[in-house]
Amino acid sequence: MEEKKKENLKRICIPGQRICRADTSNITGGKGTYTRQGYICASLAGYIHIDRQEKNSVIHVKRGIEQNVVPEAGSIVTVKITSVNPRVCKCSILCVEDTELREPFRGQIRKEDVRSTEKDLVELYKCFRPGDIVLARVLSIGDAHSYFLSTAEDELGVVISISEAGVPMIPGSAEMQCPKTYVTEPRKVAKVIPEHIAVEKKKA
Repeated sequence: MEEKKKENLKRICIPGQRICRADTSNITGGKGTYTRQGYICASLAGYIHIDRQEKNSVIHVKRGIEQNVVPEAGSIVTVKITSVNPRVCKCSILCVEDTELREPFRGQIRKEDVRSTEKDLVELYKCFRPGDIVLARVLSIGDAHSYFLSTAEDELGVVISISEAGVPMIPGSAEMQCPKTYVTEPRKVAKVIPEHIAVEKKKA
């Protein structure tokens, strides 16, 4: 029977973040991951786990333990865009930092909070689309318990977007491209800094 060891790296990842290269024969992606451009990437926010086996290692991303937390000013949150109009994007807050929420909170990204420069030139439909997964920072609580959010920092914005062809889009500097149809769509793309995790084959 093959020896198996599960390892929790205690390293947090966010949706769209590169975990490690996928071009080695002894590493495969498991639950909570997908492969893009030769890298194993996280498809959700959580902790990186490595299931080491005799011949290969499987990388998983698992969510943290659910807790009763609420967004606070300054917190980084993971949200899903639900609707877009010329003045505001409405969204559901799914995670606060690395913690998955039991119930989503309502949030909104106003036109003036999308970028730090040229705010008057922002067109929200060219920044976000319904269904996009976005990293944002909490500014404050607004009316009717809906949080005001910002994506003005370079590291904040869209991290996952699904094309009309039903596949994850590839991020560029200010657009996302469908790898199947090559159609591009404008977005406020998060410039996520990838963390490369060196996974060595377990020695017998």
